[in-house]
Amino acid sequence: MSASALPSSSREWHLVARPHGWPRTEDFALREAPVAAPGEGRILIRNQHFSVDPYMRGRMNDVKSYVPPFQLDQPMDGGAVGEVIASNAEGFAVGDHVLHFLGWREYADVDAKQAVKVDASVAPLLAYLGVLGMPGLTAYAGLFDVASFKEGDAVFVSGAAGAVGILVGQMAKLKGASRVIGSAGSDEKVKLLVEEYGFDAAFNYKNGNVAEQLKAAAPDGIDVYFDNVGGEHLEAAISSLNLHGRITLCGMIAQYNETEPTPAPRNLAMVIGKRARIQGMLVRDHEALQPQFVREVAGWLRSGELKYQETVVEGVENGVEAFLGLMRGENTGKMIVSLDR
Repeated sequence: MSASALPSSSREWHLVARPHGWPRTEDFALREAPVAAPGEGRILIRNQHFSVDPYMRGRMNDVKSYVPPFQLDQPMDGGAVGEVIASNAEGFAVGDHVLHFLGWREYADVDAKQAVKVDASVAPLLAYLGVLGMPGLTAYAGLFDVASFKEGDAVFVSGAAGAVGILVGQMAKLKGASRVIGSAGSDEKVKLLVEEYGFDAAFNYKNGNVAEQLKAAAPDGIDVYFDNVGGEHLEAAISSLNLHGRITLCGMIAQYNETEPTPAPRNLAMVIGKRARIQGMLVRDHEALQPQFVREVAGWLRSGELKYQETVVEGVENGVEAFLGLMRGENTGKMIVSLDR
């Protein structure tokens, strides 16, 4: 595409106020920004899909964390896939598809060093934001590396119908788990986990006490807990944990919008007698697993052994609504905003 054919402007989402508790639509603004030809070593990408993820809620707070906070009145960012429409960088040509981190906008001017080519013939572009992307690697590393999963383990996954949880349960089954239990926020999702994704049992955490429902679903206890929720779920998992059990702390979505400190699990002392291990994880610490992860997961996808699901919201203008829907648990699998119209 020649410079004269480039778009003149790009719509992009800005954070305009830091949310207190649950984010509101008025905390965000969709604004237009000019588009120019890319400078030396840069590429211009027409975003086709971008990711909204729970961790982005933490980036809306002005606190020091493992990822810098979003800046007010600046475009937000996150995972995206798209097509190169102009290139001023060696190794990238117009028409290439790339994965990069400047989502939340229609067009992205990206440093070529921060972009990775992806092959749409190997898997749909959407998959590089989910099962073959950050959520997939999170599930793989969190289960096999952090939680030291071994054949015969009984595994409990909270947020099991989300982008990560839906994969953790299936991966555990593929590697010989004795039992896989999931929790989700609706009866429909619970049914899906058992009937479509092969979980041995699942329960709706809104239907009653989490600890009691978990004990009923896992009468012989659990060996691994993959935590996406925190709070009451973490306390319940500690109660059901067997001797030498392992817990991967991946996310705590139940606490992201709280304005007051949440009580810690009241049964932490049980970790001592059970000689349990609790470990937090960030996916970026496990990048060395990427080749092994892609090789094994691509094989499972080809054979049909591993299934995945996406909830797709159309249009950049609906980006914030997609994020708010994610926080309300309206997604099954990976939540993605698609601009590919």
